[in-house]
Amino acid sequence: MMDNWRVVEHTFNPEKQHHKETVHTIGNGYLATRGAFEEGYPGDRRATFIHGVFDDVPLVFTELANAPDWLSLYIFLNGKRFSLDTGTIEHFERHLDLRSGVLTRLVRWQSSSGDRVTLVFERFASLADEHLLCLRCQVLPEFDGMVEIRAGLNGNMDNEGFVHWHWLDQGEKDGVYYLHNQTRSTDIEVALAMRLAASPAPSQIDYWDAQNVPTLKMSFAAKRGESIRVEKFVGIATTRDTSNPVEFAIAHVRTMSDWESAFEAHQRTWDREWERCDIQIEGDEEAQLAIRFNLFQLLIAAPRRDNRVSIGAKTLSGFGYRGHSFWDTEIFMLPLFIYTSPEIARNLLDYRYERLPGARRKAQANGFQGTQFPWESADTGDEVTPIWVPHYADRTQLIRIWTGDIEIHISADVAYAAHLYWKVTGDEDWFLAKGAKLIVDTAKFWASRAEWNQETGKFEFTDVIGPDEYHDHVDNNFYTNRMAKWNLQTALDVLEWLKAHASRKAEELIQRLELTPDLLAHWTNVLTHLYLPIRSDGLIEQFEGYFERREVDLPSLEPRHISVQALFGIEGCNETQVLKQPDVLMLQYLLRDEFTDEQVRVNYDYYTARTDHTHGSSLGPSIQAIMACQVGKPDDAYEHFIRAVRADLRDVRHNASDGIHGASAGGTWQAVVFGFGGLHVTPEAWSTQPRLPKHWKRLSFRFMYRGKLQIVELKNPVASARAVESG
Repeated sequence: MMDNWRVVEHTFNPEKQHHKETVHTIGNGYLATRGAFEEGYPGDRRATFIHGVFDDVPLVFTELANAPDWLSLYIFLNGKRFSLDTGTIEHFERHLDLRSGVLTRLVRWQSSSGDRVTLVFERFASLADEHLLCLRCQVLPEFDGMVEIRAGLNGNMDNEGFVHWHWLDQGEKDGVYYLHNQTRSTDIEVALAMRLAASPAPSQIDYWDAQNVPTLKMSFAAKRGESIRVEKFVGIATTRDTSNPVEFAIAHVRTMSDWESAFEAHQRTWDREWERCDIQIEGDEEAQLAIRFNLFQLLIAAPRRDNRVSIGAKTLSGFGYRGHSFWDTEIFMLPLFIYTSPEIARNLLDYRYERLPGARRKAQANGFQGTQFPWESADTGDEVTPIWVPHYADRTQLIRIWTGDIEIHISADVAYAAHLYWKVTGDEDWFLAKGAKLIVDTAKFWASRAEWNQETGKFEFTDVIGPDEYHDHVDNNFYTNRMAKWNLQTALDVLEWLKAHASRKAEELIQRLELTPDLLAHWTNVLTHLYLPIRSDGLIEQFEGYFERREVDLPSLEPRHISVQALFGIEGCNETQVLKQPDVLMLQYLLRDEFTDEQVRVNYDYYTARTDHTHGSSLGPSIQAIMACQVGKPDDAYEHFIRAVRADLRDVRHNASDGIHGASAGGTWQAVVFGFGGLHVTPEAWSTQPRLPKHWKRLSFRFMYRGKLQIVELKNPVASARAVESG
C-alpha cells in the first residue's frame, strides 16, 4: 500500500535529476530550497530562493537571486570523496515527508577503494522559526579508517550563469561561523550563520577561512558498525528583516539546542497547518498523495509573516519565470488560502495593495487612468514582463513577448480576488482599508481603456490577449470584456455599500480617486454598451472572429510530445481555433451565477474539443474538471483532475525542472473542493452538491467559514455532508 504522506524515490536517475530537485523542494514560507544533494552532483541546479530578494538582470528586468548555499556537506572515506557520480550505488532511497516537511535520503555506497558506507541525510526548513534551517547526516562505515566531513556555506552561487552576489564579510563568533553577502544592484544583504554538533566528538576540527566559502572540517576515527552523526544548524536573515542580518542569523542558530527540539517545534507547526487544510480521499491512493503534494508545495511558498511579497508562478522552487507573480496567484492559488488560512490570503492581497503606485505608473505610461496591474510583478509592482526572449526552438532567435503590453485582464483578476476574500471572510476592516480601493481604482482603469465604436454603438477592448495565449492581438476577448464589466459594476456596488455603511470612507475614496459624477456616469455608460454578444443557443465566441479561424482535428495529431503552438509555430497556431486554455469556461467558473446550466453545457462541449489539453496550459485542467462536474461528466472531470495533480509529480509537460506549477497546484484544491465536493459558499450559509468520482469511497476536506473550521465528510454511493465546527 502506498504511504499517502510520502513522495518516495527508489532509484537515482541522473536524467531526471532536475525534475526531482523540483519535486523534493522544502521550504517554510520565507524561503525554499531545491532538492539538490548536499554533496553536489555535476550539472545540478541547486538553489535557495528567499521571498523578496530580487536583483536586476538583463532582458527580464529582475529575478529572485539564488541565495548562498546552506546545504554544502562533503564526506570523505579514507580520502575518497563520496559522490553519486563515482563509486558504486548499492542502494538509494529518497522520500519527502509531506506531513513534516522533512526530506530524507538513504544511500549505501562503495568507494573506488572498496570501502562501503551507509549514509542517511535529513533536512528541513523550520516552519516554527522561518530563519532556521536544519540538516543532519549519519554515517555508518563498514570499514575501519578515517571519515572526514566538511560543512560549509557557499556564497559562489548564480542564477544559471548570472551572478547576483558579492562578498562582504565572513568569520566566527563563539563557535558560530557566518557568511555575509550583498546583491549587486539592489543592495540587499544576506547573512548565513552555521553551527555544527557531532557525535562522537571529532578527533580534529579545522576551520578553513576561504573567501566566500567558510568551511569547518571534522575528522573522525571510523570503526566498522559504529555510526557518526553530524548536525548542521543554519540561521539566515536579510536586510529586509533587520538592519543587522549577521547578528540576527547568529542569534537564531544559537537558540537552537539540538535536532530533536528543533524538529518537535517544526512538527507541531506543520500539524496545525494540516489541521486546517488537509484533504482525505479514500479509494484513490494516487490522488490522495498527489493532492497533498500539491498542497504542500503551496504551503511552503506561502508568506506567513511578510505582506510585501507574493507567490511566483513557479513558487520558490525553480528558476522559471524568475520569481515573478502573475494572475496565477489571485485566481488559482489564493482561494486555497482564503478558505483555509485567511491571514496568508490577506498578506498576498496586501502585496497588491502596497504596489498600487507601480500599477498606477503603468496605467499612466499607457495613457490610462486608475490602476493597471502588470502582467508580471516583482518587488516594486512595475511591469517586469520581458519584451524579448530567446525562441524556444532556436535560441539564436528572439520572440517578442506581448503579454506585458496587452494581457490586461489581470487588473480585474486582482479586483475579483479582493472581493472574494471579503465575501468569504467578512473581513470588513481590511476591505475598508484596502480592498475597496483595489476594486474601485481598477474600475477606473477599465473605463478609461474602453474604446467607443461608432459603427456598432458599443464600447470595446481591442488588441488584447486573453488567458488563452495561443491567440494574441485579438479584439473583444469575451473573458476580458466580461471581467471588465464585472469590475465596473462591482466598483459601483461597493461605492453604494460604502455610502450606506461607512460614509466617511466613501467620501474619502471618492475624493482621493477623483470619482466625479461625470466619471461615474461614464462607468455606467460603458457597462450598458459593452460588447458582449452571446448566440441564441448560448455559445459564446471567445473573441471577435474566433469562429472564422481554422478548425483542427486534434486527435489526428496524436501521438505527439509537443504543444500545438510548437507544432504549428506561433503564427500558425494563432490562425487556428486550438486553445491553450478555454477562456470562456474560466469565465463561467468565476461568474457561475451569471450563466444558465445550458449555457455552461454548450460552451463546455464546444471549447473542450478545441483545447490542447495535454500540452497546453497547466492552468486549464483543474478548472475544466470543475466545469465537467457541473455539466454531469464525472469521467471527464476525473481525467482533467488527474492530469492536473500529476503535473509536477510525473512531469506531465516535461518542464517541471523549472519549478512547481503553482497555479495548477492551487487549481487542484479548487477541483476537489468546488468540483467533486460541490462546495457553495454564500455570506449566509454553505452547502455541498457532491459529484464524487465513482471509485472514490470518501472525500473529506476542511475550510474556514466566518472564523470557524468546517470539516466536510462526503461518502459514496450516497453522499452526505457533515459539518464539524472548531473555534
